[in-house]
Amino acid sequence: MRYVVALGGNALNRRGEPAAADRLRANVKATCEQLAKLTQEHEVVLTHGNGPQVGLLALQNLSYRDVAPYPLDILGAETQGMIGYVIQQELGNALRGQREVVMMLTTTVVDDADPAFEHPTKLIGPQYSAQDAAEAAAEYRWTIARDGDKFRRVVPSPQPIRVSQAPVIRTLVDQGLLVVCTGGGGVPVRVDDRGREIGVQAVVDKDLASAVLAREIEADVLFILTDADFVVDGWGTPEARNILAASPEAIGELEFAEGSMGPKIDAALGFAAGGGRVLIGPLDRLDAVLAREIGTEISAEVDGIVLAS
Repeated sequence: MRYVVALGGNALNRRGEPAAADRLRANVKATCEQLAKLTQEHEVVLTHGNGPQVGLLALQNLSYRDVAPYPLDILGAETQGMIGYVIQQELGNALRGQREVVMMLTTTVVDDADPAFEHPTKLIGPQYSAQDAAEAAAEYRWTIARDGDKFRRVVPSPQPIRVSQAPVIRTLVDQGLLVVCTGGGGVPVRVDDRGREIGVQAVVDKDLASAVLAREIEADVLFILTDADFVVDGWGTPEARNILAASPEAIGELEFAEGSMGPKIDAALGFAAGGGRVLIGPLDRLDAVLAREIGTEISAEVDGIVLAS
């Protein structure tokens, strides 16, 4: 089986933790140890988010005023290197050399006329109090949005069209390598009328980009790891329902938050509608997700919506 596994949430940073290097390594090490069995038995491509890290680099970038701040596309490339390096190293350590792991810096083509550039939604960087968020917005001209009971910076998140390196990634997987790629959704680029890639100021959602990549390399399963046991219909309300399985059509009629579960469902719909199978569930109970005891499966083979008991 060929899996694309999208790492997010607790796989990289636990909510409330600082985006420090030692915490990143500790979380990635635990993640890779849990993924080791899956990567021994199947073809696996690992993708990952970068929201806290790219926001942190942007803040560090602003503190040095002798040069102009680096743009988001270059900061996104930096996060691919810093996070991908740790994943490649810790996965290799967990497998004790039984499989070769390669990390590839990846670009993702977007449309620079995408309406997302006028409506930023992608959360990046640390959480702020209301007062600190207001001060940061005034000083840096940021757009701020609520994240739980705190606030964070938001930036444009255009729809991914294709992953430029998908043919190379597929070749590497065909040759038996484990590939770490599409970090942070890939560096967003537009293609000009001469066919040249040019970076744009945005962050692509890693789940949407992972779904595009999964289609391009003909993966069997898109596995979106999160910190929730199930996709929940009516989250935070008395009518909340844990969804064990659903067809793309049925779950597509439900509404999910734009800044959290919404992109995961959109990614799932894009892949499942083409015949793929999607699993959304927690990393720390990976075996239970694969055994279909917890987590949410989205597949054309499911009839309607099946609720968890």
